[in-house]
Amino acid sequence: MGRASLGRIAPELRPAVDPRELRPRIVHFGLGAFHRAHQAVYTEHASARSGEPWGIVAVAPRSARVVAAMRAQDCLYSVTERRPDGPATRVVGSVVEALAMGPDAGRVDALLASPEVTVLTLTITEKGHHRRPGTGELDTRAPEIAADLAARETGDLTTVVGRIAAGLVARMRSGGAPVTVVSCDNMAANGAALATVVRGFVEASSWPDRRAVLDWMAASAAFPSTVVDRIVPATTDTDRHAAHAALGVRDAVPVVGEPYRQWVLEDSFAGPRPPWERDGALFVPDVVPYQLTKLRLLNGAHSALAYLGAAAGRTTVAGVLATDWGERLVRALCSEVGPTLPAGGPDPAAYAGDLVERFRNPAMRHLLQQIGSDGSLKIPERWFDALRAARSRTPVLELALAAWANATRSAEDGGQLFGTTDPAAAALADCWQGTTTLHDTVRRLLQVLGAVDLAEDDTLVSGVTARLPALRAGHIDF
Repeated sequence: MGRASLGRIAPELRPAVDPRELRPRIVHFGLGAFHRAHQAVYTEHASARSGEPWGIVAVAPRSARVVAAMRAQDCLYSVTERRPDGPATRVVGSVVEALAMGPDAGRVDALLASPEVTVLTLTITEKGHHRRPGTGELDTRAPEIAADLAARETGDLTTVVGRIAAGLVARMRSGGAPVTVVSCDNMAANGAALATVVRGFVEASSWPDRRAVLDWMAASAAFPSTVVDRIVPATTDTDRHAAHAALGVRDAVPVVGEPYRQWVLEDSFAGPRPPWERDGALFVPDVVPYQLTKLRLLNGAHSALAYLGAAAGRTTVAGVLATDWGERLVRALCSEVGPTLPAGGPDPAAYAGDLVERFRNPAMRHLLQQIGSDGSLKIPERWFDALRAARSRTPVLELALAAWANATRSAEDGGQLFGTTDPAAAALADCWQGTTTLHDTVRRLLQVLGAVDLAEDDTLVSGVTARLPALRAGHIDF
């Protein structure tokens, strides 16, 4: 695939815009499947419907492979919607340049300082923010952050937090055009969370004008919170063959997603932005009700399905929904967590119905292993605040927490029990060693995640502990 081959693709499957007419006005960190199936689609439609040339420069923090593949295709790629009645594929053209953060550091820095670039977006996952558990502050002791703070040249920076901080410094020094930095990661108050770590990096740096940079950021850099939603499974060889069959040309970097997508943004931008509302994005004064609904209901249910499904021998979300307990679990979790949500968001019962329909889509193959990875970073956001906010016992969340605890055990190969990965895997596995009771193990697991208050809640810990024997035997008592 490439611009030269567009003429061989059916007109209705070609990009909604002519990529040659777009300009680099957005820099996005995280050249993964989710961005290409979500923000890039919204941006293409916004450009097509407004006539404004909003092009994206996508920066891969680490993967040189995807950068090379995108460049080989003139940054064109396909998105396939896995609909219950059959797939629908088309080419997306909003990405105009692909860069590797380290090798292309000079170009990245120039873009971050350019007044033509007014929006930065990120999909770097919770892990990429390097937040200290429990406080949300920048973890300056993390090896990658410590190395970036000690780096002599910006080309040596390896974290996105460090790169953005350095880019904002260069922007201020070159004139200080206003810029908006938009986190698209699944974290509560993701805008404020991102602002905290970026400012923390500047504060911890040795830049002589760091105080002036912080003052400029307060006046000219906005960090709105957002909610993004679209299930985007990992692409398989089957997906690549299907994209080739649909387009008539080969695509080395196709992505797939469910038909549903949503984007809610805090209406707090420092400068020009794409008119994403032309493609259905919602701009609101406060995203918190939407954000907490997404985190606690959709993401919370996803994690519960991942760990319980793995214990039951299932591999996909749809596979769990095909059991006699999958739908009941989703609806019960939403009913249990719904009262902890603020007013002003979606109705929890209606939202639960939508989740059931989305999760059981037979065309989707969303792997539980993918959802269950990095649980130490995900579940504090998805479950812990709901547990704290609930005023009565929470049997569904206790069952889910027990399933997560069960999944932290070591497998024979030394990895986690069901093939998930986690930056805290070693510390979590240690919790199963040297304890005399399951109760002590659960307490230690919660302490590793920084939830000391929950670890000291004997009712909660006992409830979780009581469910572990059945889960270890592969039984879901729900």
